[in-house]
Amino acid sequence: MDLAKFESMDPIMLMSIVNMKIRDEFQNLDELVKYYDIDRQKLIDKLASAGFEYQPEAKQFR
Repeated sequence: MDLAKFESMDPIMLMSIVNMKIRDEFQNLDELVKYYDIDRQKLIDKLASAGFEYQPEAKQFR
């Protein structure tokens, strides 16, 4: 799934996709946002709007 249009995605689905991609394809959030050329803070803010916070030690949003 292409995350280029993440801003229009449902935040719960987005969280699930981002966590899966970090787990399966990337080492961390920074690698994911660099690969997809998306704004890290906008992604964090979008997920925060649904109550999710990035946990760097777990490498996932919860």
